[in-house]
Amino acid sequence: MDEFHREGDVLHCEDVPLADIANSAGTPAYVYSHAALYRSYRELDEAFDGLDHMVCFAAKANGNLAVLRALASFGAGVDIVSGGELYRAMRAGFDPKKVVFAGVGKTEAELMAGLGERILLFNVESAAELEHLERMANVYGKRARVALRINPDVEPETHEHISTGHGGSKFGVAVEEALALAERIKGYRCVDLIGVHQHIGSQITKPEPYKESVEKSAALVDELRSRGFDIQYFNIGGGLGIKYKDEETFSPKELVDAIRPTLEATKTKIICEMGRYIAGGAGVLLTSVIYRKKSGGKSFLVADAGMNDLLRPSLYDAHHEVEAVGPNGSLESADLVGPVCESGDYLARDRELPDAREGDVLAVMNAGAYGFSMASNYNSRLKPAEVMVRGERWSVVREREHYSDLVRGELVPAFL
Repeated sequence: MDEFHREGDVLHCEDVPLADIANSAGTPAYVYSHAALYRSYRELDEAFDGLDHMVCFAAKANGNLAVLRALASFGAGVDIVSGGELYRAMRAGFDPKKVVFAGVGKTEAELMAGLGERILLFNVESAAELEHLERMANVYGKRARVALRINPDVEPETHEHISTGHGGSKFGVAVEEALALAERIKGYRCVDLIGVHQHIGSQITKPEPYKESVEKSAALVDELRSRGFDIQYFNIGGGLGIKYKDEETFSPKELVDAIRPTLEATKTKIICEMGRYIAGGAGVLLTSVIYRKKSGGKSFLVADAGMNDLLRPSLYDAHHEVEAVGPNGSLESADLVGPVCESGDYLARDRELPDAREGDVLAVMNAGAYGFSMASNYNSRLKPAEVMVRGERWSVVREREHYSDLVRGELVPAFL
């Protein structure tokens, strides 16, 4: 994370002191590095050199318009899972022919929106979805380009909440069902089967599950071709892990080198859909210490950011390093907790943390993915600001909410 570094006693994002951002924009605030986004995207893109390919950004990881606009300007495609993400992608300037639409529960309105934008591919995850797509495309005079998302039944060895490629998962279909769906498509008028899709999970830190799943999915590409289908795209999914603590991760090049012979043999355009790898290390969450507290022999740093701002520690027991924005001083064993009325509201637990005073600003590192995108208004707390940094310049790219935002759209009926 060279983009987040110390100059003297002050933690910087690129050429901007994070203390300046905290003083001006307030806390809590997410801060993103444009250079870090570009570096991670280029590393992925270059790993596929020699292969016809497209690197898509998983919008669910970070849907901020400025982040999406940056990725679109780099040449990335986008992986979406909702009509709202499609709307964001179009507002951000992505080419519809670089949009792939996944998700097990696409509504008819969402399918229609994708057809209307003429996106590249729908990643179909069930027979029912396929039937809806055929019917709607037929009614509205459209053609639907689809990839079948298969479940290769591979254990990705990650947290159970972000594991998607094992047997019994709600995602995708078994290979046998995919073949049956393909035969059904032969009788459809408005659906073109041109791709195979897989995604086995997130924060994958070992290459073996990825390699096994790609080999299984590539076999389906061959089988579908033998049955007369013009399979042009092979979407290998995303999920490449990053280092939050001391994980042994592997690089994009190591991943592609391990599966390159299999990918080359498919003679398809390869799609990957990375979110965390591109955005995770490109962001931090700034939070100020409100109080220091001792209870039951434990020390607590009570901050103005909590589980409503960054849910990952509470939801996954995820680890994020915590650094002082100002001078590095001594450490103390403490919990960094938020203001939310839940015992599970913490950002770091039983950790050696900066011995911060009231008013000091801390940076929760590697928070660029699944941070703001999972934020909520629980306890009627305001969602934080978001900031983009590029070199010496920075700008608020999402304003901090106001109390009026909490009740926008709510109505009190006349009978109350």
